[in-house]
Amino acid sequence: MTEAKYKKIETILKQRIIDQTYPLNSLLPKELELAQEFKTSRPTINHAIHNLVQEGLLEQRKRLGTIIRRNKIQQEFTHLIQSYNQEMSTKGLKTKTKVLYFQRVVPNSEVQTELNLSTSDSVFKLIRLRYVDNHPIVKVTTYVPVSLVPDLEKINFSTASLYLELKKRNLAVTHVVRKLEVKKASSEIAQKLAIKENDPVFCFRTRGYTNKDQKIEYSIATYRGDMNSFIIDLKR
Repeated sequence: MTEAKYKKIETILKQRIIDQTYPLNSLLPKELELAQEFKTSRPTINHAIHNLVQEGLLEQRKRLGTIIRRNKIQQEFTHLIQSYNQEMSTKGLKTKTKVLYFQRVVPNSEVQTELNLSTSDSVFKLIRLRYVDNHPIVKVTTYVPVSLVPDLEKINFSTASLYLELKKRNLAVTHVVRKLEVKKASSEIAQKLAIKENDPVFCFRTRGYTNKDQKIEYSIATYRGDMNSFIIDLKR
């Protein structure tokens, strides 16, 4: 078994996973089939598969076979304040945003409390579905006080960044407080994120503040559990 042989096969299999020739959660062809395709031995195939398992692209399950996986996207917003597109672009990932809802509404009691608003105040309610490489990754519902940014409804948030728009208006988010919960996906969330009902999801509730300690944003973001992980960076 030469290094060149298994490395070449490893590269081909990896590309098939990335371009979804092998769809996510499907079974990888059996080692014997791959050995016949690549005209090589099963140990060579096994070596290539082992490396992809270590990389997190494959998962071997007893009595089932080898499952196509995808490396989880490491989300760094737990210690960095930046737009979603900025964070994903630094990882070389292609993003897309679909706006599901954007209207002025009367805030419910939860939003009133989080943004220090009264029943006479109104907010912009913005619901977005964010994609990475055409896979839905997170559903985000965001509330912003209309009194602070009355012209926000002119913005197309399928392409624009909320944080950048706030910064243009001297209302940059400079401090956030986030609360994390791990939940089971509701039928509505499962349908939006292309997962199964009751699959695990990460739910972050975020309050965003300006440099004057002014509450400018309240968001509820629900992330797929199978495609996301989160980095916590603590310093003493």
